[in-house]
Amino acid sequence: MKKDLLYTLFSHIPTLETDRLILRGMRVSDAADMYDYARRPSVTEYLTWNPHSSLEETREYLTYVGQRYRTGDFYDWSLVCKEDGRMIGTCGFTSFNCPSDSAEIGYVLSPPYQGKGLATEAVRCVLAFGFEELSLHRIEAHFIEGNQASRRLMERVGMSFEGFARESMRIKGRYRTIGTCAILRHEFTHSLS
Repeated sequence: MKKDLLYTLFSHIPTLETDRLILRGMRVSDAADMYDYARRPSVTEYLTWNPHSSLEETREYLTYVGQRYRTGDFYDWSLVCKEDGRMIGTCGFTSFNCPSDSAEIGYVLSPPYQGKGLATEAVRCVLAFGFEELSLHRIEAHFIEGNQASRRLMERVGMSFEGFARESMRIKGRYRTIGTCAILRHEFTHSLS
């Protein structure tokens, strides 16, 4: 995969659609919806970032994201619920290894929308984009040990658990053990048939 392709696609991030979600670029106008979940310690417990301390912090973050979109080096979509029009989370690529045709994905979902299959729907959509539009060979996702809900989601979309890297990341002042799940293109294609 070529870096030029990433720039071309993500400098004008495409809008994707599932049955219940619209995946589009994040906007400053999403600030109130994002702050509603990003401020919650329960949401960020198993994430690398701390809860947002104010609506202004969320606005500043979304302004920064807009700048990163313009340079083609931010690969995360806003998840918008078709039913109510709210921005309810994010899903996308956190990094790419272009020479190896691989990427890592990540996601977060607002608590009132959890347990309804929406995150699964979003992750499947992003996996399809990665394999079909970017011609990736492998997509992986990581989770902090103890986050069984995230691991179950990864396995539900066809990812295989590959193991733990003991205390491999320092997150919020603590060394945390990180699990990895991954799926290969032919496995994803097979799961659709």
